[in-house]
Amino acid sequence: MDHHLVLPPLRHEAALLPPPPGSRLIRLHGESMGTGWSLSVYAPPGLSEADLRALTGRELAAILALFSPWQAESEISQLNRDPREDLQVSPAFAALLGPMLDLARASNGASDPTLGTLVDLWGFGPAGRRSGLPPAEKIAAARAVSGWQRVSFDPLSGRLQRPCGMRFDFSGSAKGLAADQISAALSRAGAGHHLIEIGGECYARGLKPDLQPWWLAVETPEPALPGWRVALYGMGLASSGAAQNCFFHAGRRYAHSIDPATGWPCQAGPVSVTVLAQTCCEADALATALMVLPLAARTAFIARRGLSALIFEADGRVSPSPLWAAMTKDDDAQP
Repeated sequence: MDHHLVLPPLRHEAALLPPPPGSRLIRLHGESMGTGWSLSVYAPPGLSEADLRALTGRELAAILALFSPWQAESEISQLNRDPREDLQVSPAFAALLGPMLDLARASNGASDPTLGTLVDLWGFGPAGRRSGLPPAEKIAAARAVSGWQRVSFDPLSGRLQRPCGMRFDFSGSAKGLAADQISAALSRAGAGHHLIEIGGECYARGLKPDLQPWWLAVETPEPALPGWRVALYGMGLASSGAAQNCFFHAGRRYAHSIDPATGWPCQAGPVSVTVLAQTCCEADALATALMVLPLAARTAFIARRGLSALIFEADGRVSPSPLWAAMTKDDDAQP
């Protein structure tokens, strides 16, 4: 089958060198954050499989302790239960909340961490799936306590003001952040040549012994479509799709991406979006935004921010952004 190779510019964050002599390839996998994770790493001498698994576990646990609504004592769960409108969040929580509120503002709420009440109402939160559609009055009430416009936040002090009943949700960025954090921890441990994947969100650093980057295949919604393979080096890759987390009612599919303009799951828009960005967290959040934005707004947002994105439209079209297209070449040979 024909396929396309995506060759981003190299980021010279380190010398383009292979793994150190004596490094061995170790592959690990596990489950966390409601999904699976996998790690491929060229480990230097002295760094064991047990060391790598423990390191990965510590970083995942730290993210869960901050942002998992499924853990009753996580910071986000305590924040969502707190009836006060004026609160203080930890520096680690603020480090993600600040940029995500900025992105919510820039995307007109298409990727918004304040929509947790709506996410829960539609059955995509810890309470589990719905057996039917929520009543219109409950949707209106959830919308009334949701939205980045209703938040006042000082990222330096961590002071947060929000309406009572607002619930935060970082399902569109926390897995990407975890991938970034694990990558940084691996590099500090001397294992700077690796690929980490969490539920389809990926970050790669360093090269393989043959000086090849880490090649990742983009999942396509239809097997007959040409494939896409991305050379990942010091960047993050994330995808969001209508089929990844959804439920059906009366023969209609309701996806997890919530449209803040209506309070309903998006009923139009792409089948899936893949974004390449400097961090996996950024790619994760941007993919969510592009799933929600209407076509004209999405096109303008991509152009304004210079995004590298591949979009599979509902009508079967494949729409690479200009930057993605500029990095693409056709090649019938496997790299």
